[in-house]
Amino acid sequence: MVGTCVNLINQGAAVWHGAAIDWLRLDLNYFVPFCVSAFSRARTVHNRRQ
Repeated sequence: MVGTCVNLINQGAAVWHGAAIDWLRLDLNYFVPFCVSAFSRARTVHNRRQ
């Protein structure tokens, strides 16, 4: 969900007007929120076990 919103913000003009899409940026817009979420979850689990 977050990646889709970020993609529309970053590349909305390209999507709506048929311009070229930056595929690396598109991938990163999904990968970075996933990494943040996974890191936050791992840290929470680690802190609860202490």
